Amino acid sequence: MIPNLSTNRTTLREFVESDWEQVHKYASQKEVCQFQPWGPNTEYDTKEFVGTILVDQKKNNRTRFAFAIIEKEANELIGSIEFNIRDEQNRIGEIGYIIHPSYWRMGFATEATKEIISFGFKKFKLHRVYATCDVRNIGSAKVLEKCGLTLEGKMREDLLLRDGWRDTFLYSILEHEWSN
Repeated sequence: MIPNLSTNRTTLREFVESDWEQVHKYASQKEVCQFQPWGPNTEYDTKEFVGTILVDQKKNNRTRFAFAIIEKEANELIGSIEFNIRDEQNRIGEIGYIIHPSYWRMGFATEATKEIISFGFKKFKLHRVYATCDVRNIGSAKVLEKCGLTLEGKMREDLLLRDGWRDTFLYSILEHEWSN
């Protein structure tokens, strides 16, 4: 079990089975998954997502670390953030996050993302952390830029969504660029 991570306004903790209900409150919303290849989730989908995370938590040599984002003041689960080791030899990790729309444009994604990047660099001695987002997802692009990631480029039609092929921005930050 990974110890909780903390920011000014959030706690990032590993998931527990009962979290599926709070996750479902945002994962079932069309606007939350409009730029994702999944969703809107059924209850079954959300239970399966949380179940997969719980299985991954128990693996030896884990490469996936998924955290519930808990807003401290209300003690509410408001989203999830993941850190995945994609290449151990080259020390590369990937991050991704989802936030309940009631908490959009309030800085929670930025806080959690900065903390998870720090986790990757400090705990795993990574060289590079990257993230992707749909080119239409301006909010997510802004979060990544606020966290110090550099836009490397655009991957054309690299993911098939419900509304057609998606162009994806690729962002990254290198260990020596990270100042936290």
